[in-house]
Amino acid sequence: MAGRGKHRRPRTNPLTRGFIAAGTGGAALTLPLLGATHASAAAPQSAPAAAQSVPQAAQPAKSLTYTVVKGDSLARIADRYDVSGGWKRLYKDNRTAVGDNPRLIHPGLKLTVKTTKTSAAKKTATKSSAPAKPAAKPAGVAQATQASAKTYANNLDGWIRESLDIMAQKGIPGSYDGIYRNIMRESSGNPQAINNWDSNAVAGTPSKGLLQVIDPTFAAYHVAGTSFDPYDPVANITAACNYAADRYGSIDNVNGPY
Repeated sequence: MAGRGKHRRPRTNPLTRGFIAAGTGGAALTLPLLGATHASAAAPQSAPAAAQSVPQAAQPAKSLTYTVVKGDSLARIADRYDVSGGWKRLYKDNRTAVGDNPRLIHPGLKLTVKTTKTSAAKKTATKSSAPAKPAAKPAGVAQATQASAKTYANNLDGWIRESLDIMAQKGIPGSYDGIYRNIMRESSGNPQAINNWDSNAVAGTPSKGLLQVIDPTFAAYHVAGTSFDPYDPVANITAACNYAADRYGSIDNVNGPY
C-alpha cells in the first residue's frame, strides 16, 4: 500500500365486603368496607358430635410465587389460593414488595403466596421446575458461530479462506484470486513483512503485514471479531479488503499500489 492514504378474597361476606376496580396502571386491592357487624348476627350451627370427635388434619401451607396480572387484588389472590389469614396475611408476607399502599399492586409484581391448595402448589412447582427452552439465535449469530467452528490451515491458503468467510458475513466483497494476487505483490505471502523505506515509513507509519496496511488504515477499517494486531494474517487481510471495498469497490479491482 505504498503512497496512499492508508488505511430492555378472603372469602368475602356479601354484607360486609366490596370491590374497588383495578386501573390500567395497576391492580387494585379489594379492601373490607364498613358493614353491619353486631351481636344479633346468626351463630353457626354446631357440627355433629361425630364430626367434632374426629378433627380433620390441617393442610400444611405451601409457598409459591405468583405474578400479578391486570385486574388482580390481594383479596382476590388470597381467596383463589385459600391463604390462611386472607389478604391481610398476604399483604404482611409481601409488605416489602407491595409497599405502604395495599390497594395498589402492579401487573408483573411477584408475590409469595402461602396456599393450602395442594394441586395449585404442585402445578406451580412443576411449571417453575421445567427447564427453560433456549432462546432462538438470530440468523447472523448462528452463521457467525457456525463459521467460527470451522478450522483453517495455518498458512496463506487457510488465512485467505478464513478471511473470505468473515468478509461474507460482513458483506465485504472480494475473491480468493483477488486477495492472493495482491498479497503476492505486496508481501510475497510474508505476514511479518514491513516497509521501512517508502513515504509512509518516512512519515512514521510503515506498511505492515500481508497486504501492507499502515496503522491508521488498519484501525479505521478493522473488522470486528478479528485481532487488533496488524501483523495477524486474517485481521490484516480483512481490514485491507474492507479498505479496498470502500475506496475501489473491491480488492479485486486493485492491481497495483493502493
